[in-house]
Amino acid sequence: MSAVRRVVVDTDTGIDDAHALLYLHGREDAEIVAITSVYGNCVIEDSVRNIGYVARLLELDVPIARGAAGPLQGTAHVASYVHGRDGLGDRGYDRPIPELTAESSAELLVRLAHEAPGELDLLALGPLTNLALALRIDPLLLTRYRSAVLMGGSGPYADPGTVRMVDANINNDPAAARAVFAAPRNVLVMVGVNVTAVTILDEQAINALRAAGTDRARFASEILDSYLDFYQHEWGRRIIPLHDPLAAGVLLDPAFATGWIDGPVNVVTDRFTARARLMRTGAGLPPAFPYEVTPDTRVLTEVDSARFVRDFVDVLTRA
Repeated sequence: MSAVRRVVVDTDTGIDDAHALLYLHGREDAEIVAITSVYGNCVIEDSVRNIGYVARLLELDVPIARGAAGPLQGTAHVASYVHGRDGLGDRGYDRPIPELTAESSAELLVRLAHEAPGELDLLALGPLTNLALALRIDPLLLTRYRSAVLMGGSGPYADPGTVRMVDANINNDPAAARAVFAAPRNVLVMVGVNVTAVTILDEQAINALRAAGTDRARFASEILDSYLDFYQHEWGRRIIPLHDPLAAGVLLDPAFATGWIDGPVNVVTDRFTARARLMRTGAGLPPAFPYEVTPDTRVLTEVDSARFVRDFVDVLTRA
């Protein structure tokens, strides 16, 4: 099998999603073979437009599909307060609708898996609605991908007194997430906010992006302002977590993960928000309530954040 990972990206195409696409395209061991859109960081129309804009910037000619405009149940929650109204920080880019496949995102995910079973990796960066719809078409879908890596979840239960960042991708469609975590699979990796929130693009790294002359670095730094405006109220500094890029990095180089637990994941709610959690406490014990037994998911608990950030900056600033 080729050492190059052939990746299908399912994305809600906000700022960090765009960064993940830039990173994947810049890695010599990755080939983006298709991009499917979903709502989340922005409405589906903007998600599609943003994929088209990034694809043109990268001269990337791959199938692009329109996906779900909202969750399986309820109404869509769009994070315009984080990513800007258009999902790319409201920079005023010209973003015409790209040429789209006749298939929906779910249909394209299924077709590609059947055409190249065991050869493709799936990277899910938004709400899991498209994946759940694809599983309705083919319940064995995730067994046909070599691996599936998703950005979402909150890891195991935190130690008492520890608060996790919002688990937005799961909270946007809990029903879809339940379907995905219950489905048969080869390898399913959960890159949750417990590890992405500590993978920080700090002031030095941001300055390196701004100083670089590559198209990738220029665009990556241009769209940062809306993201920085939001996250400055988290830490009092103009820095950001690399949520979606870290998931892309783990897919390509599993050694970025330095700690993980394989076990059942359930989608649970505290009556305010929903989270995907490994059914283990911080001490490694089962939770104090009944839970659904699901196929094992590889849940990351620790990552080499410093090495990943160095690689991310190097890829985007490399000529």
